[in-house]
Amino acid sequence: MKKMSTILAAALLCLAAKGEVNYQTIPLPQSITLDASGKTTALVKGQVVAYPAENALMKRNAEFAQEFLGLVPQPEVEAKKKAKKKDVAPVRLALGLASDNPDAYQITVDKKGILVQGASESGVFYGIQTLRKSIEQETGDSVLLPWVVIQDAPRFQYRGAMLDCARHFFPADFIKTFIDILALHGVNKFHWHLTDDQGWRLEVKALPELVAKGSHRPYTIVGPNVGAKDLSNAIFDGKPEGGFYSREQIRDIVAYAAERYITIIPEIDLPGHMVAALTAYPELGCTGGPYVVKRHWGIDTDVLCAGNPKTLEFIKTVLSEVCELFPSKFIHIGGDECPRKRWEKCPKCQAKMKELKLEKEAQLQTYINQEVENFLATKGRELIGWDEIVQGGLSENATVMYWRGGKENVTAAQKHHRVIVTNKWFCYFDYYQLANHATQPMAFTRDLPLSKVYSHEPIPEELTAEEAKYILGAQCNVWSEYIASPDHVMYMLLPRLAAISEVQWTQPEKKDFEQFKPRLAEFEKMYHRLGYKYCTNYE
Repeated sequence: MKKMSTILAAALLCLAAKGEVNYQTIPLPQSITLDASGKTTALVKGQVVAYPAENALMKRNAEFAQEFLGLVPQPEVEAKKKAKKKDVAPVRLALGLASDNPDAYQITVDKKGILVQGASESGVFYGIQTLRKSIEQETGDSVLLPWVVIQDAPRFQYRGAMLDCARHFFPADFIKTFIDILALHGVNKFHWHLTDDQGWRLEVKALPELVAKGSHRPYTIVGPNVGAKDLSNAIFDGKPEGGFYSREQIRDIVAYAAERYITIIPEIDLPGHMVAALTAYPELGCTGGPYVVKRHWGIDTDVLCAGNPKTLEFIKTVLSEVCELFPSKFIHIGGDECPRKRWEKCPKCQAKMKELKLEKEAQLQTYINQEVENFLATKGRELIGWDEIVQGGLSENATVMYWRGGKENVTAAQKHHRVIVTNKWFCYFDYYQLANHATQPMAFTRDLPLSKVYSHEPIPEELTAEEAKYILGAQCNVWSEYIASPDHVMYMLLPRLAAISEVQWTQPEKKDFEQFKPRLAEFEKMYHRLGYKYCTNYE
């Protein structure tokens, strides 16, 4: 990777050493041009931040500037009327930046004051975040900002992070904290895993038994034998686990995320990983049950019955309410790890195969996927799923999330499927952070150090420039089999989220792990002040 200008890096690190403003934030902006004069402009707590009148999003941005920078929001027209020569240089938020990237922004600090201009309201928000992070180490009511022009825009349009709330439930207040952490790192997509064999977390008004019976389990497997097929010697914690998000909570969280320019992509994993749902509605399974919410991990053979007409009715009922609650264009249907053992012996499934002239049970999943894709299209939504959904064929409108780390993402992009790269070898944050597992909380058996996360390149070199356009971005995943508390979530997420944020945001030629580490050391002071838990060692 190419290094940034030695002169620029030296100048900015010098500023940091003096305890002054350092524009080398995380994720690293694309261009930082310091004025050669060395002059500064004061940013004073309590001064006005002007924003375009009658723009609710820009008003909210100004309120974020108040929260992060200590400024007082005021419509631009009023701010100009009240301005006096003795006032400190103004802070302005503005639109109109010429860029095809809606998240682009420019910060200009000069004799005229401080201007944060965006290609859209989201760009202004990211500019405010950069200023916030730049002055994080400053104390007092006045900060001297070196004259500078920062030009920035994210590399990828999709910058995601996933949290699994099905294996362990996390309260709504923490979900908002999680969203704040994402916003701090420039993430704009929150993939919310809401259902699995171990718990159903979404209230569905038309199907109340889903949360009445499917959101609780009496105990959970723990210990080094987690995931073992032979459970005769398994250790269980004896603690009830449960909870779900009400429709009102969902709406509140969706609105909270939207204010921070984060889209929530809900996941209802189907037709596999459905034992919690089958516990509530056993008639949807091939055997008829009875079923119990799973107390251990792994892939379960009990899945939705592909030959039962009630199955598609159930799916459409659930997804109708999902579409009502979540405005996201993408609706995630999972589609991973669905065994066909039950389908092989199920009379209904075999009859459906005969009706559709299918040769293999795997084609039943393709049938379900295509039915769901067509249904979502009637709602103006698009299907997204894990890479297993590619088997059997999809329309070009489907988006594929590649997690298994093979070359299938290359083939998908070449076939003009939109691809989100969430390669388990670089993006699975349920893996240990350090090689010495004994020094860390329990995690999945592999380790994924910070340096490896930072080295990730989502665009395969085999793709042409045209094919590379189908790689929408990258995403990290926090699976919660081993993670039972908010503090543990944060510990597994941080600081690896800082590394993946530069994979998502910063152009690859600007990335340099050795220069990233001292920036991270400063950034961690912000984690500490905000009360975020994080891993303090790097590899």
